Amino acid sequence: MKTISEIRERVRDGNAVVLTASEFKRRVRDGERPGPGDVDVVTCGTCGVMSGTAALLSVPVAPPGTFGRAEAVRLNGVPAYPGPCPNERLGLVDMIVYGTAHLGARYGGGHLFADLAAGKEVHVEVDARGRTYEAEVTLDDCGTDRLFTTRGAFKNYTAFVNCSAASEETIFSVTGLKGSCAEASVSGCGEISPVENDPALRVLGPGARVLLNGAPGLVMGEGTRSTPEKPNLSVFAEMKGMDPCTCGGFVTAAGPECITSIAAPIPVLDQASIDALSVLDEEVALPIADIKDRRPFTRTTYAEVWKGTDHEVVYDPSSCLFCEPCRATAICPTGAFIAGKGIDPCLCASCGACAVACTGGAVRADLGTLDVAGLTVPITMRQSDRKKAEKLCVRLKGALLDGSFEL
Repeated sequence: MKTISEIRERVRDGNAVVLTASEFKRRVRDGERPGPGDVDVVTCGTCGVMSGTAALLSVPVAPPGTFGRAEAVRLNGVPAYPGPCPNERLGLVDMIVYGTAHLGARYGGGHLFADLAAGKEVHVEVDARGRTYEAEVTLDDCGTDRLFTTRGAFKNYTAFVNCSAASEETIFSVTGLKGSCAEASVSGCGEISPVENDPALRVLGPGARVLLNGAPGLVMGEGTRSTPEKPNLSVFAEMKGMDPCTCGGFVTAAGPECITSIAAPIPVLDQASIDALSVLDEEVALPIADIKDRRPFTRTTYAEVWKGTDHEVVYDPSSCLFCEPCRATAICPTGAFIAGKGIDPCLCASCGACAVACTGGAVRADLGTLDVAGLTVPITMRQSDRKKAEKLCVRLKGALLDGSFEL
């Protein structure tokens, strides 16, 4: 058995074998059976809608003595919760902003977090004793800028269908999930997800180092609703240094949601590590639930989601009919698609909504189908981005090898 300290030294000395999850899985699929002595670290990742994301910020608003204590706070119109410290007469406000808080139907906490990470100015409003105080701030002005997840990086998640007749507004759909099992919404990055590759949390325990939205972070412990069967993580990192292309807002039929990404190195300690890392999409269970009660009634595997399907959306402007209005532009939950111009790779979550909406065939993505109790149901929404998750695995591998990230 190897220890994490021994593996850390091998990485520092440049003698470690580091593979991304996709590289490791490819070897397994090719019939290889790597042993603990053949690989030292496997980098894993996940990216997608994670509602349990929030930020702790300390924001300067006015000179000391200007107001007593904040009663309400808004950043770019997104409501925040001041406190718990009153910061009486200090002119600054400690606050918590939920990733699911929002201003209207198109802008929420996830959008705000990406704007802050991109270095953009945000408008702050503080209500105190009948007056409103305003300021323009950037992340550099904030004394504290900590993003955290109450739960995230689930081992894997669930697919949803609507067994009722009428459409159902839900966070798992952009326009409402059609009834009579006409379509399916899926979440989870399958075989490359960090917790799927360390389901017993042998290494992903408190203090384990991760990348949260591309920035160095730490695991606090298990998140809310975590169980031995379906574990998930609570993690945190400073927002300075986060990559705005790995986070952001995602507009659903039930309001704006928050995109978050987590990448983690899995040290190979022994054969048990190898066994866990050898899991493939074909073996990763995907429960299927009715959106009405969210109780799984059947299951399939993530192979139906990620094997032989398109992991990103392709747009061919030469085939565009330039419909007015453009359904693909209107439906895009991240604002990434603009007819005639293309798809912004930073904003795109590869959800596939634009490909489903496009009637002219200019936007293409094979999202696959699910076998739902013998019924073939098309996947019309992916709330996890396998492509970006794979890129995060590559980024983390590079950071380990160049010494900018340590186990």
